[in-house]
Amino acid sequence: MIRAATIKDAKSIQTVVNAFATKGQMLVLSVNDVYEKIFEYFVYEVDGAIVGVCALHPTWEDIAEIRSLAVNSNYQKHGIGRQLVASQLDRAREMGFEKVFTLTYQEEFFSKLGFGVVTKDVLPKKMWTDCLKCVKYPDCDEIAMLRSI
Repeated sequence: MIRAATIKDAKSIQTVVNAFATKGQMLVLSVNDVYEKIFEYFVYEVDGAIVGVCALHPTWEDIAEIRSLAVNSNYQKHGIGRQLVASQLDRAREMGFEKVFTLTYQEEFFSKLGFGVVTKDVLPKKMWTDCLKCVKYPDCDEIAMLRSI
């Protein structure tokens, strides 16, 4: 079941994301990061346990970012990630965004969802906010992908 995250979900969200961050596949999230942005998250719950998460982060008046998409490895290949992204795309559309982007290592996954590869310089607001604080800046190896909605 997909639902909006609650504050009580913060530590579970952190755990799901950081399981991939420790492998270098995502950026580490502190529980404070999650608390501050809890309204951005949707979670996928199975039998009371959070097994998937995805955030929608507004970056400008017409564009938002899909971020922190993670699905517990025991639940992958069941469409949970696709469902989470689709839910956030619906949310972005309802909120009035025209475009959604992501920075990812999963190009094939996002391509199947209608995202196309773009250069990072088409995301200037993103580059001058979150990216400047990132340990990978300026040598980011993630792929920038964009989709109109």
